Amino acid sequence: MNLDRAVLAFAGLVVLVSLTLGHFISPYWFLLTAFAGLNMLQAAFTGFCPAAMAFKLLGVKSGNAFR
Repeated sequence: MNLDRAVLAFAGLVVLVSLTLGHFISPYWFLLTAFAGLNMLQAAFTGFCPAAMAFKLLGVKSGNAFR
């Protein structure tokens, strides 16, 4: 798995978990979904993604979108 796919998988996981927690626990968890969406939007324009930096430190090989 390269860095791009790892970031996308992690973003999808965060969205699904926050939606589940928002439905069953508290609606405040929907703020995590909003944060994930905003982070993906800014990463699309700037190329900066904190999750990509974390995965790179863990040794995930580089992809095309995040270097």
